[in-house]
Amino acid sequence: MSTSTPLPASLDLPPHLSAQKYFFVCTLTVLSWDTLVLSPRSYKLGRTKAWPALKALYYFLQVWVITDFVVTGVMFFSTTVRQEPDCRRFWPYEPICTAILLFAASTAHVIRISAIYSHATRVRSIMLGLLFVQAVVTAVCCGFYRSVHLLDGQGCIAGPLNNQSWVGVYWLIPTVLYGTSFTLAVSRSLQTLEARPLSPWRLMLRDNLNLYGTIFLVNLINVLFYFIMTPTGPNDPIKTIVTSMAGVLTATMTMRIILGVRGSLENGGVFSTTGSGQGSGVSGSMTASAVGVARGRSAPTYNLGDIHTHSKAGAGPRGVDKMEGGWDVDKSSVDTPADAKVVLPLSSENDSVGEESGRVVPKVDVQITVNKEVQYDEYMDDLGRKGVRG
Repeated sequence: MSTSTPLPASLDLPPHLSAQKYFFVCTLTVLSWDTLVLSPRSYKLGRTKAWPALKALYYFLQVWVITDFVVTGVMFFSTTVRQEPDCRRFWPYEPICTAILLFAASTAHVIRISAIYSHATRVRSIMLGLLFVQAVVTAVCCGFYRSVHLLDGQGCIAGPLNNQSWVGVYWLIPTVLYGTSFTLAVSRSLQTLEARPLSPWRLMLRDNLNLYGTIFLVNLINVLFYFIMTPTGPNDPIKTIVTSMAGVLTATMTMRIILGVRGSLENGGVFSTTGSGQGSGVSGSMTASAVGVARGRSAPTYNLGDIHTHSKAGAGPRGVDKMEGGWDVDKSSVDTPADAKVVLPLSSENDSVGEESGRVVPKVDVQITVNKEVQYDEYMDDLGRKGVRG
């Protein structure tokens, strides 16, 4: 007669605990991916000289979210920790670190929302009031967390004392703040539609409304788990299943909001409806020479950088001083200003009016010489055969 060997406690997991471990793996994957993707932009931001509050909060969130959830993950997946000596001493780490993380993210929201409303007293007072309440409530609630009573080898995880639902106010107040932040951001964006009509999709991307919405939604789901889900026993961690994902997404989405600020980060940045910040235009791979036929004078030759400089000073050829930035160029607070579009005066259908009136209308030809190989092979082959003629 064969006897079955029982599984060790580290593998014999209750359904809700197993689900939470899988969900925590997803959380660490999201954290790793965002850390990798945001690294180049973090490097660019670090090269800027000034250190406004939003920049300091960005780097604090980047370091603190890793410190919080990587250490928590190690203890959660460890099979060697014991409940009585190890988990009993470790449980305060998670709620305290997460409270600090939420406070830093909420502070960034207060600064940014106040800035897009030009630091209006009413808006700033509302946001600061919510931030103060959040700080007090989360600090008090940290004392009502305890280590969930798992078996030795199943890891350490913190949860509400005796699975009491009211401890969920720890997440409720931040959720109210993020909901207010999302509402105010949407309201401010809608106010710009009369001056600059945009489709809802473009409006959402321009003002990062998707980031505000994501933060509010994941925190709302987490609060619902705290107040609605019923645990099956004292060792059931179902109320905290979404906690890790809520903390990580709150931090990473807030970091993206900071990176999406247009212009300088001083005083929370500005709110602009002309695009998503200052971006880079055409690099110096081409040179353009403007050849004018106006009263027998030979026109000067400019490269794109010179045209940009002259247009900013108002000393360029007629029509050069008109510049326009594209809406969908990749622009943010970490990009440095480069060249902008330049509109040159070319002949058009209106020139016939001048010819009929006897006025000599100057015509400007443009010649472009490509000095650098680009990836459009077919275009370059055709350019080599025919050339560019003014």
